[in-house]
Amino acid sequence: MASLLFLGLLSLLLLTTTTSTATTGIHGIIQKPSSDVPIFREAPAFRNGDICGSSTSDRIHIAMTLDANYLRGTMAAVLSILQHSTCPDNVEFHFLWGKYEPEVLVSINSTFPYLNFRVYSFDSNRVRGKISKSIRQALDQPLNYARIYLADILPADVKRVLYLDSDLVVVDDIARLWEVDLEGKVLAAPEYCHANFTKYFTDLFWSDQGLASTFDGRQPCYFNTGVMVVDIDKWRQGGYTQKVEEWMAVQKQKRIYTLGSLPPFLLVLAGNIKAVNHRWNQHGLGGDNLEGRCRSLHPGPISLLHWSGKGKPWLRLDSRKPCIVDHLWAPYDLYGSSIHSFEE
Repeated sequence: MASLLFLGLLSLLLLTTTTSTATTGIHGIIQKPSSDVPIFREAPAFRNGDICGSSTSDRIHIAMTLDANYLRGTMAAVLSILQHSTCPDNVEFHFLWGKYEPEVLVSINSTFPYLNFRVYSFDSNRVRGKISKSIRQALDQPLNYARIYLADILPADVKRVLYLDSDLVVVDDIARLWEVDLEGKVLAAPEYCHANFTKYFTDLFWSDQGLASTFDGRQPCYFNTGVMVVDIDKWRQGGYTQKVEEWMAVQKQKRIYTLGSLPPFLLVLAGNIKAVNHRWNQHGLGGDNLEGRCRSLHPGPISLLHWSGKGKPWLRLDSRKPCIVDHLWAPYDLYGSSIHSFEE
């Protein structure tokens, strides 16, 4: 039923378009969040269907960063995942935060009283001196690099993890992405081989044969690191954290890219991942990294909508200057009593 409602909403919109220490979630007495954090409505409780298992092997592990500035997006993402899951009780969230914010923890507990989650501290010193200035300030935040260190942060019992950005909503059963066969690869994500791969690196990089030769023997394609299924054991065994850090060190000496944490992932893994269907990352809905202009949906089926880029749907909706696609995010917005109309 939820999927039918989404498709109906999507059709309506298209017709109107003119071209670490872990902290476990504590459930019990729920306190009101402080005024420094947005007030969210309590989400409905979602329960497992009859076909769901209850063993440890049935768990779906999802990692996300936790930041007060993006909390509204995180809440919407979590709601969308639970709402469309056949087995929501089997979903366990692993939140990474850069600093202890008790009011954020209280807000999660009050919004999702039954949520299975753990919170881990990401030490920004891990990337101190390794981050180079990028095209957009938000990309330079230490927490944006936390995805590189998942294998070091998550407990040993987590063998596989699905990493998701906070500026997305899922409109399909997340188990379908979780269960992808990695076929021996360390990472799975949608690949975009039609994209101009050369633009992700500077002329200095491509003119240096020693650097450019890193892609020899590969057919590298762009992939977005905001949606990734990662084999944690293989990541550890292959020393991938160190490999990514080595390219970050090169970047400090020579400016070989401008897009934050994405390019070192591409340098290490592009052309050597398991490609999954594009429906699992309808990305770029936030526009480019400079102006964040409105963009239309790509053709084809959709399981995940991703507002990568500068424009975020909650900010554009609040400004009363939303893009058409932002109304697809609005039904998952738990902020206050927010109601966004199509006439805005």
